[in-house]
Amino acid sequence: MASVNARMPGEDDIVDTADVFGLLGDPRRLKLLVALLDGELCVCDLAAITGLSESATSHALRLLRAHRVVSVRRDGRNAFYRLDDAHVRMLVDLAVAHTEHTDAIHPERSES
Repeated sequence: MASVNARMPGEDDIVDTADVFGLLGDPRRLKLLVALLDGELCVCDLAAITGLSESATSHALRLLRAHRVVSVRRDGRNAFYRLDDAHVRMLVDLAVAHTEHTDAIHPERSES
């Protein structure tokens, strides 16, 4: 038990990590991140790919940016977003791969 406690992140890091997973828990935001696996895209392209309005896309990207999940590059009036770093890419890649190789039961969906 001591070794588990020794490697346990601090409370602030646990809360920040839970916040990131919370962001990934929204299917619309996750679609944006999956779209960004192929590289940098502008807001209008991300909106077209995901089916969201540009306003909704911008709002989602602002949240993701605040948590350093995505970063932005501005070119004139256009904003181009990309995954912030290799950790984010790995996280999204692994989550999608896990889902593709798992037959989930989804008990949370059958209760309604």
